[in-house]
Amino acid sequence: MIYTVTFNPSLDYYVKVNNLKSGVVNRAAFERLEIGGKGVNVSLALKELGKPSIALGFVAGFTGKAIRDKASELNLNHDFLEVKGQSRINVKVKSTVETDINGIGAQIDEKHVKKLVLKLKKLLKDGDWLVISGSVPSSLNENAYSDLLKKLKKIKNVNVVVDACGKLLTNTLKYKPFLIKPNLHELCEIFNLNATPDVKGVSECARKLQDMGAKNVIVSMGSAGAVMVTENRQTLYVRALQGQVVNSVGAGDSMVAGFIHEYIETNNYFSALNFATAAGSACAFTHGLATKEQIEYVESLM
Repeated sequence: MIYTVTFNPSLDYYVKVNNLKSGVVNRAAFERLEIGGKGVNVSLALKELGKPSIALGFVAGFTGKAIRDKASELNLNHDFLEVKGQSRINVKVKSTVETDINGIGAQIDEKHVKKLVLKLKKLLKDGDWLVISGSVPSSLNENAYSDLLKKLKKIKNVNVVVDACGKLLTNTLKYKPFLIKPNLHELCEIFNLNATPDVKGVSECARKLQDMGAKNVIVSMGSAGAVMVTENRQTLYVRALQGQVVNSVGAGDSMVAGFIHEYIETNNYFSALNFATAAGSACAFTHGLATKEQIEYVESLM
């Protein structure tokens, strides 16, 4: 089974404004409401690809109920824990440029994390996948994910995937996750790079992350494609299909889902990276998460 963990799920309010102007009343040309959070997106993308998963994490208040209801409506398997406060609402403004306003989220403390750990200890079995991704609420610190993995380290043969920023990611590397997926911007932040590295520079940074403990590293580079350094130290590079980007939300999560799906099918890193890159591109080319047919079509053109 594949389990995704989202500490900070959301309701994502997408609104299109043809020509956004500050200081005046703007009229929406289009709007929609979706559930979000990186782990939730991974679960939704996996479902589209025919791979069942269970979405775990924390929800709160009336927005939390709306997240549960929407997940059930979409036939998404979920088992969220209820906490105090309100799950966040993220505003995604589509205009001449994309503007995101992300909410704060529910109040989560150590006793809530302990409940999640107990749940995972009962669920996880040999060969399972555990995807931990996204941000954490301000009530938790940059050790939140590493502390979670520390409590789960006695469970062997689980493929752990971490997709997060900064120390929230790097602090988990000592627990040797199967895969991490920083994007190019996050990679530059981790290594304090002033200039954007080329493919060779990206692979060198990926190897440093391996030296810190990660088994496999994928660096998503947007329209430039993706670089992967595998656990046998092989460097792979896939070019992305060029097209008009209409939506960047969920592209990285689609990559994670695409990789897991294809790796389970083929046990081949290059095939998995290629499909993952196609999944990320297909998501970027459409409103919302891409369908399996759209992903396969993009892959056929790569």
